[in-house]
Amino acid sequence: MGAAPFIPFRSNVQPDCGTDLWSKMFFYYNYKREEFLAHYHKRSNVETTFSMIKSKFGERLRSKTETAQVNEVLCKVLCHISVL
Repeated sequence: MGAAPFIPFRSNVQPDCGTDLWSKMFFYYNYKREEFLAHYHKRSNVETTFSMIKSKFGERLRSKTETAQVNEVLCKVLCHISVL
């Protein structure tokens, strides 16, 4: 699907000269660290927002149909944004 994993590497990881995605991301992490961390922190911001919404409104949806569930989630997001 074209997604790239932005997972920080440990300090003791050794470079691998392969052409796989792991090697590409390792070199991207080492040589363009600021850009890599900018992408990585987008994930932490999204996870924080989801956690805030779940703690405020609960984790469960009460609607039965898929359309109603989508509308319920969108209402929760809208209420979360309007409170901020």
